[in-house]
Amino acid sequence: MRIADKNVTRAVLERHGFTFKKSFGQNFLTDTNILQKIVDTAEIDQNVNVIEIGPGIGALTEFLAENAAEVMAFEIDDRLIPILADTLGRFDNVTVVNQDILKTDLQTQIKNFKNPDLPIKVVANLPYYITTPILMHLIESKIPFSEFVVMMQREVADRISAEPNTKAYGSLSIAVQYYMTAKVAFIVPRTVFVPAPNVDSAILKMTRLDAPAVAVQDEDFFFKVAKASFVHRRKTLWNNLTSHFGKTEEIKTKLEQALQTADIKPSIRGEALSIADFARLADSLKTVGLK
Repeated sequence: MRIADKNVTRAVLERHGFTFKKSFGQNFLTDTNILQKIVDTAEIDQNVNVIEIGPGIGALTEFLAENAAEVMAFEIDDRLIPILADTLGRFDNVTVVNQDILKTDLQTQIKNFKNPDLPIKVVANLPYYITTPILMHLIESKIPFSEFVVMMQREVADRISAEPNTKAYGSLSIAVQYYMTAKVAFIVPRTVFVPAPNVDSAILKMTRLDAPAVAVQDEDFFFKVAKASFVHRRKTLWNNLTSHFGKTEEIKTKLEQALQTADIKPSIRGEALSIADFARLADSLKTVGLK
């Protein structure tokens, strides 16, 4: 019997007297077919190490451990540590780390893999309330994760994988797609969780690019410009840029010059710009001296 089997899940929770904490965004998956599909999507085999975030009672961890070289699972809720010791005790290739993934020293942790030179993939059912901070923290780290296969709210997955000229497209799309390709692999209905969340989920597959999608003079400034361009989605790019940089005549002149150099119309909206457009825009703005 699998940990994810509803009867097993219920028995484990009752045996340990576990109660869900909303503050940790705990929703445990109870569908073995979906768990197998996640592992298949991530293409996990004995030549891959896996980082998991928020293992819960080990439903996904069990599937990962059966397929991967090693699994390192980060669990912030110390009440789950003895439960994971119970459910995953038979595996010698699983390490549970009772730490917040946002605060742990990942560079040091991954050296604890028996073979740290193997490719590392992140496979996880991410807590909904902190999905974006976790993802960006991992993507921007210096750790060369080859791939992410992660579950999140469907709406967030749509935003990350969105293309220009769509409602979902925004600064988050650009922030992730600068580093990675992103594609929704499949949808997970809310009915397969305990407790059931209020929304459906999606499995997002992200593969790291060999180099950033575009070359820019200043990465931080590039992301800042992209974010500023979506502050008021209904407003034009010009209105958003003047709101961000200022409305003095000197700044307006510099903005006009930068937009002209980048060959971008001031009347366009941010959602119409590709990642390459934003790269040209950011470099042009920096060249005219805007910060």
